[in-house]
Amino acid sequence: QVQLVESGGGLVQAGGSLRLSCAASRTIFGPNVMAWYRQAPGKQREWVARITAEGNSYHADSVQGRFAISRDNAKNTVYLQMNSLKAEDTGVYYCNVKYGGNWATGDWGQGTQVTVSS
Repeated sequence: QVQLVESGGGLVQAGGSLRLSCAASRTIFGPNVMAWYRQAPGKQREWVARITAEGNSYHADSVQGRFAISRDNAKNTVYLQMNSLKAEDTGVYYCNVKYGGNWATGDWGQGTQVTVSS
């Protein structure tokens, strides 16, 4: 199992920026995908972005052009740079990693709260 610890959440005004970080407890060898999900109050968790071990990244349409996922394999860390934040970006942001030992659901972090005031 991989423990994930998210950080960087907080309160920001609409139009502002935040950078989330997610540190993994160990190096993940072999193919793996790290991703960010979010869950707004009263809504289901939704996928935001993912990045492969090789650095190929994909973003949900709702955040395309505003958010950017990246990773530093030497630090076992994935980042989510969030710009031009909107009130609808408010929610708990979760980090997830899928790898050889757990491709089905992956391992999850505890989440970090992002609140965007309008």
